[in-house]
Amino acid sequence: MYTLLIVNLASLIYQSIWILPYTFLYPKEVEHADSSSTESKVSIKVITANVLMPNRSAQKLIDLIRQYEPDIVVTLETNKWWQDAMEPIHADFPFRVNKPLDNLYGMHVYSKHVISDLEVLELIEKDIPSVHCHIKFTESVKVKFHFLHPAPPSPTENDTAKPRDKELILIANKVEPSKQPIIVTGDLNDVAWSPTTRAFRKLSGLKDPRIGRGFFNTFHADYPIIRWPLDHLFHSQHFMLADIKRLPSIDSDHFPLYTELVIKDKWD
Repeated sequence: MYTLLIVNLASLIYQSIWILPYTFLYPKEVEHADSSSTESKVSIKVITANVLMPNRSAQKLIDLIRQYEPDIVVTLETNKWWQDAMEPIHADFPFRVNKPLDNLYGMHVYSKHVISDLEVLELIEKDIPSVHCHIKFTESVKVKFHFLHPAPPSPTENDTAKPRDKELILIANKVEPSKQPIIVTGDLNDVAWSPTTRAFRKLSGLKDPRIGRGFFNTFHADYPIIRWPLDHLFHSQHFMLADIKRLPSIDSDHFPLYTELVIKDKWD
């Protein structure tokens, strides 16, 4: 009896060590951008949304986009139906990347700013794309974006997490030498404190704006007491955080994630 209690207590303490950084008890990893002192700085607003392909509530996502007025929207699990349904926002997002698929790994990127150096790659597995590009916000601010949605381990897809892990580590090694502003976002199908995501952050040097602020659990939208942070945005040292929040339901199994970053005048 006592042995079982001790083992459970030790397990609870061990797990708490990993999730502690995602509570208000831990120091913030990313500096807060005070709105009163950042009016002249470049702000970058991003919505990341796994829509759930069979979902037909596109208008809910469109309404959120119009409410929050992001610069960039990335949609995941989007097929041709979703591509057509999102046409009402096209006028506001003249620069787009369309990769509709019916296998739950379609991806669309919508930008108010010029996209260049575009690559749509199948890094590890066939028909599981990722989008890599530069987006130019001003004459002096150009940001490298990596939009990801690696496949999770599951009975119907991959027996192990190796393909997902390989993709994350591949991107981590790819961005590590870079000195330019970088944002990596998407549904990574992995929690923030897992060994793979921790290795990704260590190798890439990217920061997690949730550290010291909260979990911002985006999955599963239908189960309030069983939720994890699967949708992420990581960024280089070039940014401060103005805002991060989980947005209301769009009838997907994921909540959209909204992040507003402000680029620093100087960085280390």
